Amino acid sequence: MLMPIHNSLRLYTSQDAFTLEPVYNDPSVITENIVIQRSTGEVRLNAPAGRISADEEVMMIYGIVGFIRLLAGEYMVVITDRTKIGRIGEHDIFRLKDYKVLPLSRNNLALSEAQTNDEATYINLLHSHLQSGEFHFSYTYEMTHTLQRQSALRTSTQPMWRRADERFFWNMRLQSKFIDHSNHFHDQDLSNFILPIVNGFAEIKTAEINKRTFTFALFSRRSRHRAGTRYFSRGIDAQGNVSNFNETEQIIVSDQSHQSHVPTIPGNFTMLSHVQTRGSIPIFWAQINNIKYTPKLQIFDDPQTETAFRRHFETQKRYYGPQLVINLINKKGYEGPMGAAFSKQIAILGDPLIKYHHFDFHQECSKMRWQRVSLLLDYFRQDLVSQGYFKTEISKDGRQSTYLMQTSVVRTNCMDCLDRTNVVQSEISKWVLNRQLQDLQILAPNEQFESSEQFESLFRNIWADNADIVSCAYSGTGALKTDFTRTGKRTKAGALQDLQNSIVRYIKNNFLDGARQDAYDLFLVYDIQDASSHPFNDTRPVHLKLLPLLLLVGFAMLVSALILPETIWSTHVMLFMTFWIAVMAYVARFILMNGIYYVNWPRLVPLGYDLPVRQLVDSRMDEKLGTAEIELGWKNE
Repeated sequence: MLMPIHNSLRLYTSQDAFTLEPVYNDPSVITENIVIQRSTGEVRLNAPAGRISADEEVMMIYGIVGFIRLLAGEYMVVITDRTKIGRIGEHDIFRLKDYKVLPLSRNNLALSEAQTNDEATYINLLHSHLQSGEFHFSYTYEMTHTLQRQSALRTSTQPMWRRADERFFWNMRLQSKFIDHSNHFHDQDLSNFILPIVNGFAEIKTAEINKRTFTFALFSRRSRHRAGTRYFSRGIDAQGNVSNFNETEQIIVSDQSHQSHVPTIPGNFTMLSHVQTRGSIPIFWAQINNIKYTPKLQIFDDPQTETAFRRHFETQKRYYGPQLVINLINKKGYEGPMGAAFSKQIAILGDPLIKYHHFDFHQECSKMRWQRVSLLLDYFRQDLVSQGYFKTEISKDGRQSTYLMQTSVVRTNCMDCLDRTNVVQSEISKWVLNRQLQDLQILAPNEQFESSEQFESLFRNIWADNADIVSCAYSGTGALKTDFTRTGKRTKAGALQDLQNSIVRYIKNNFLDGARQDAYDLFLVYDIQDASSHPFNDTRPVHLKLLPLLLLVGFAMLVSALILPETIWSTHVMLFMTFWIAVMAYVARFILMNGIYYVNWPRLVPLGYDLPVRQLVDSRMDEKLGTAEIELGWKNE
């Protein structure tokens, strides 16, 4: 039986130690505690807590996110507030609402002024990541797993963190302190304190159709591998991990069984789920930011492409079975070569368990004819019928009977795996959901849930919210095309909202996302090893940094000239304005032609391609300022 994780803890903070003590309503329960020595970071289970001092602080917390080592030593991240979003069967699901970052060391190490500034930047990055993400957890429900994977693990007696799907165990790296301790000391098992957290979308609602009540839930789990922002995380790595990989599971929970061949047993839970995946096109490619609206597309002719491509789909098949691959990018224009490269690798792989279809979404659904997404359903209808969905019944005493298994998965992508992808995924899920509700006899055999206006609105809005959350994590804004997801129609108001989001995306992707990528990397992969390096220093020449300021000065000069009274306008004023217009035009042209120097690049982890921006700056500024092409080559690090 899966042991639950401690859901409430008292954290005692003294000058010498942190003491974590579970809180139980039943005083007869034998408690355990963890003592962490602040001077050394040593962890002990059930160690003497030490003398209670007058200055000891007590805080109620609801879990430990983990530990991270920065320049000044280790920090412990704890959950100080949570929001219950609903229940799956008898399991409560929570969203992280608030947290604290607590330094282990009582006194900062002797840091230089530059290191102190770097430490402040690291702390700010950690805060920005924790504040901007959607983090979910449960003390009894395995959030990293689909219902179908959970059913395969039901006889395991391992603790939750050992059973977790490491792809979606977002805080796995931060939990390494407790994990390593548990692995090294067999009498010091900290498993009841190790809380896996998932990053992504989670919504659970009570719904009703035909006077039948049930639970409708949607989870999207973001992979911690190759995680990042839109233009700084594209394509695949040598291990087969793709950017912006999300596993989306739609769940129905009914508290009664309605199968004709199984008696109805009050108190039993019937659960049905259907899973889809999305992820970046699994080849080596990138879009190199240069402050132009559409960055230059690079497809890398790397000798490891075939191996990485095969590894990706072998992983997909291991977790989900045969693949129904839907590629939604344009067949023409700048996206065209990507589609050709994807199709080429599919042909080279020649795997009969992969069915590939390139559906040019913008061409097929042009002029707001988005109902033509149904063409995809027609194309894959028989495959979707064969794929099925997962169905199980869990009795009050915990026994589980599984009746149906999902045997394959739809893997959908567009360029970003956001907007077009979410529209198609929601349409597929709508088709599957109708079959599931008919299976539960909530709907009649030929009835569709669209006849229930209230539930259709709930379904559409949850899928649109899912689109926004997944999109915000990757692109920095809500998704495009959500007016269709919410209403079933493409509208002019929705198109205007898409324009606004596109403008905001442009600004964030070029001028803000470097820091956001650093926040991902700091949390997930980056180890601070060389304290003498200062990655956040801007090494560009001063005149490069000042050119945008010159644009502002020029604008201010023009405004000041325009507000002069007409009585003092003269040839001198016109010449003054002409001079500043010329200066601004020259500076704007220079910045546009050398936009690579004005992009907010990530500083902590090298990108997958060779982009020596800092080294290029000095060398190119010594030469004639121009727009020489930068030769790019893939680095598999």
